[in-house]
Amino acid sequence: MRLNIITQLLLPLALLLSCTTTVKTPDLKQPPTVDLANEKAQITTMLDNFNAAAANADYDGYFGLYTEDAVFIGTDATENWDMSSFKEYARSAFETPPAWAFTALDRNIYVDESGKIAWFDELLDTRFKIARGSGVLKKVDDQWKVQHYVLSITVPNDSIDAVITIKAPIEDALIQELKGN
Repeated sequence: MRLNIITQLLLPLALLLSCTTTVKTPDLKQPPTVDLANEKAQITTMLDNFNAAAANADYDGYFGLYTEDAVFIGTDATENWDMSSFKEYARSAFETPPAWAFTALDRNIYVDESGKIAWFDELLDTRFKIARGSGVLKKVDDQWKVQHYVLSITVPNDSIDAVITIKAPIEDALIQELKGN
C-alpha cells in the first residue's frame, strides 16, 4: 500500500517533468571591447584641439567641442555656467587671440568600460601659472565632447594662509549669502 501511494505521487511528477519544454535563452552578447589606447589617443587630440582653439580665439572650434548641455565651472566661486551663459560671457575674450592660452603639462585620462564616458584631469601652463582643468567627456556621434569642465587655480600648500587672507573679505560675504544669512 505504501509503495502504491509513493508511485501515485511520483509518477505524475515524473510525467510532468518529462513533458516540460526546453526554453532557449537568447544569446547574451558581450559588450563590445573598447580599445582604451585608441579612445585615450582620441581624447588627447580633442583636449589639445580644445586648448588650441581657445588660444587661437577660435570661438566656433572651442564651443563646438562642448555638448549642448555642458557646464563650465570657472575659478571664481560664482562661475557655474550653462553653455548659453558661458558663450555670452566668453564672446569678448574670443575677439582677439589668445582667448585663453592653456598648454597641458600633465594629463590623466580615464574611460569607462562602455567607451562612451570619460573623465580627465590635467595641469595647465596658464597666465595664472599652474592651473588644473578637469572634466567629464561624452561621446556624441562618435566624437568626444566636453560635458562638464572645471578650471581651478592651484595653490601651493605653504601659501594657503596668504591666499585665505586675500580671499576672506570677498568670500566671507558670499559664504553668508549662500547659507541664506
